[in-house]
Amino acid sequence: MAKLRDHVFKRAYHKPEDDVAEEFYLPAVRACVKYDRAVGFFSSTIFLLAWPSLKEFVAAGGRMRLICSPILSDGDHEALRDGYSERAEIEAGRAIAESFNALMATEGLAKPAVVLASLIAAGVIDCKIAWVGKEAGGRPKRLFHDKVGILEDRFGDRVAFKGSMNETWPGLARDGNLESVDVFASWRDEGEELRVIDEAEYFERVWDDRWPEITVRALPDTARSAIVSASDAGRWPDFVDEICLELEHAARWSAEAGRSGGRTPRPHQVAALDGWEARGRRGILKHATGSGKTFTALCAINDGLARREIPMILVPSDLLMKQWNEELRTTFDGTGLQLMLCGGGHGRWRDGARLRTWSRPGDGASRAILATIQTASSDQFRGLIVGGDHLFMVADEVHRLGATSASQLLTLETGARLGLSATPERAGDPDGTAMLMGYFGGIVPPPFELQDAIKAKALTPYAYNVHTVALEDDERAEWIKATDDFRRLYARSMAGGGDATDGLSARLKLLLIRRARIVKGARAKVALAGQVLAGAYRRGQRWIVYCDDQNQLADVKRSISEAGVDDVYEYHSAMPGDRSRTLEVFGERGGVVVSIRCLDEGVDIPAVTHALILASSKNPREFIQRRGRVLRRFPGKALAHLHDVVVVPEANDEDAMGGSILKGELARAIEFGSHAVNPGAVADLRRIAAATGFDWASVTGNGFESDDSETDELETADA
Repeated sequence: MAKLRDHVFKRAYHKPEDDVAEEFYLPAVRACVKYDRAVGFFSSTIFLLAWPSLKEFVAAGGRMRLICSPILSDGDHEALRDGYSERAEIEAGRAIAESFNALMATEGLAKPAVVLASLIAAGVIDCKIAWVGKEAGGRPKRLFHDKVGILEDRFGDRVAFKGSMNETWPGLARDGNLESVDVFASWRDEGEELRVIDEAEYFERVWDDRWPEITVRALPDTARSAIVSASDAGRWPDFVDEICLELEHAARWSAEAGRSGGRTPRPHQVAALDGWEARGRRGILKHATGSGKTFTALCAINDGLARREIPMILVPSDLLMKQWNEELRTTFDGTGLQLMLCGGGHGRWRDGARLRTWSRPGDGASRAILATIQTASSDQFRGLIVGGDHLFMVADEVHRLGATSASQLLTLETGARLGLSATPERAGDPDGTAMLMGYFGGIVPPPFELQDAIKAKALTPYAYNVHTVALEDDERAEWIKATDDFRRLYARSMAGGGDATDGLSARLKLLLIRRARIVKGARAKVALAGQVLAGAYRRGQRWIVYCDDQNQLADVKRSISEAGVDDVYEYHSAMPGDRSRTLEVFGERGGVVVSIRCLDEGVDIPAVTHALILASSKNPREFIQRRGRVLRRFPGKALAHLHDVVVVPEANDEDAMGGSILKGELARAIEFGSHAVNPGAVADLRRIAAATGFDWASVTGNGFESDDSETDELETADA
């Protein structure tokens, strides 16, 4: 067994310059037989285990002592107003038991949880929980969150470390995602030896409940019973071997393997890549917004580059081109990858037919192409690109390729093909969907949908809050007139055999757009926005409010300001000033961003905690993407909140009108309510639908695909 002093440890490690895991943490744990650690929360404890040497640690008689904080809800914090109490211990036991059960149910963490349970049951790991007793402003001043560790080998040498080091999922995967740490070695000099002694004595006093203002108790019986019941004394060593193999397999796929601070794909990403490879390296990843589709694709691109392929990445917007450009250059920095940009203001690909030379197969330097779908769809681009098995197509938001304007890209000859989308099926467009599925080879099983992402902790759980408004009298009259006009024109088209002339089709489309915008722009939404923010907004929160147009945005912004909210920003394509800076300030300070469409696809603000939806089209992709913007994980964000404004008919509205309005509004409510932590939020809407004689279940699957700002407004033609 190695000795601690066999390693030359630095006095401080800082990421990304240092690989803290490989250079310090893992070698130190491999050499020790005693490990004392104060961690954050109990759920973090499974990441402490140095998996490659865990069995050796146990066989050598190793022992680990952990001090952690319980995970408590806001209501539970009342138990801590005066420090430790019997109620606090009961609540902590319940919370830790729930936390452990969540680990057992989380993708990729069940085996580590069983290993942890087995080692606790065997006495290898002893765990206590700690409270800090002082309060401030009626709330606990802080939870016990000191980050100190002391490792001792069989020869009595010790190492103490302190700092911002957090063992996290990437730390478990041995990719070095640990931040910074100060290290003190007992054998190095007298000063460091004294520091090690100080930290060890501090830990002992806390462990023995002898440190002022900190209360420490053994793991509550409720928690211990829940944990020990999951132990498996016979199988945990096999689980350790399986975990190591899984981590090695993930590292094989990683586009950043071997890099300090590099990312490793999570289990659902590894499963997707394995499935894609098994299908001949063709398929579409149907993965929820926020679940890491881009990094999964980067891992596939890395594999393609190793095969001497030329990746061609297609994106739907200039904004996504910018983000992909940054991701590619950061991920493949130092590899010599050469990148050609096509579209988004980049036109050098045309000069001297450079794209033709660039896309030819060869054994030279690694090359890739990043193009907007609009540019790639052009005759000039398709005429220059050299197809063949060497070309690897990656399509972000792959559903866009099913549009008429982009579908010619589905005739390109390529080798590997990878599509990415949370919702690849094109709503109301079975032909476009069939073309996509045929070209890419279908969806790679299993899909990783919203409920999977929340369960795997890739996305944040959310609460759904429904607010209802009605059209005002003049809006109702306008809506009815647009509906009557549509029905008359639609009847004329059917009388002609169902083939409307171009002029008639355009008029039908305009009537549908007009009617949809009446609902989107209902004036009652403006006052309601101010009321919702006045009652729910708290300083430091980050809200997005989705509006329909500039007029509604201005009115809503004024209504929210009049409600007493000071930090209100606007974000849209025509806004004055620096849009990027607006989002930076919003991310730093919090407040309310009032937006028009601009956050729907490709913009990430993971700190967002709340969304208020005032306007949304019938296209399910739009409202699913909006939800995804709000559910991205962020430190301290345990629950997201969606506030949705739904237009409902008046009690005296005709059945046809009431049903038509509800049909356009309920698809969103059904989708959001079904996956929320409070599915009963849509109970009132169910009652309204029943009173209108409308079948709630019939809405599922409704909607029309949108490929531009105009067709977003379309509704179904059976109005």
